[in-house]
Amino acid sequence: MVKADPSPERLILGVSGASGLIYGIRALEALRELGIESHMVASKAAEMTLGYETDLSIRDFRSLADHVYKMPDVGAPIASGSFRTRGMLIAPCSVRTMSEIATGVTSSLLTRAADVVLKERRRLVLMVRETPFHLGHLRTMETLTEMGAVICPPLPAFYAMPKTIDDLVNQSVGRALDLFDLDWDGTRRWGEDLEGGRR
Repeated sequence: MVKADPSPERLILGVSGASGLIYGIRALEALRELGIESHMVASKAAEMTLGYETDLSIRDFRSLADHVYKMPDVGAPIASGSFRTRGMLIAPCSVRTMSEIATGVTSSLLTRAADVVLKERRRLVLMVRETPFHLGHLRTMETLTEMGAVICPPLPAFYAMPKTIDDLVNQSVGRALDLFDLDWDGTRRWGEDLEGGRR
């Protein structure tokens, strides 16, 4: 009997309604460049934010993903632990989404998929978009970290000498994809392709 690859080239992308929808868009573009099959679930609030922050139509946005699921579709493949993936990136991740995942009481496919990733001991990365954080937010992050998630706010790395907003977005998305062992060309690396980091 031939066994399947234990690490299929799939990644789940969750997109919540927090500001910063460009992170989800860029992640989809990067996954396509890398040849990684993307499975996206986006909230209704995310699709509203799309209109506020970009010129993309909902159809154009959805077309960036290989597979798109609706929020109520708890029978989707990504709702089951037997559907193997590298894990899940939520970009951007709202505080509400983060908090729901932390409680384990999931009310949508987005948070159900995240819960499944945690229970299967796969990588869950949350690009949390909020500032400043109050103590409740920080305690929720602590809880999720103890559960195995990685809190990865999209903070700019100025050592990469960004010239444009795209440079900032690419660096944040690239560093998030690093957490799945995905090496994307949009990431500038200290000691490799940055003059100041060479020794």
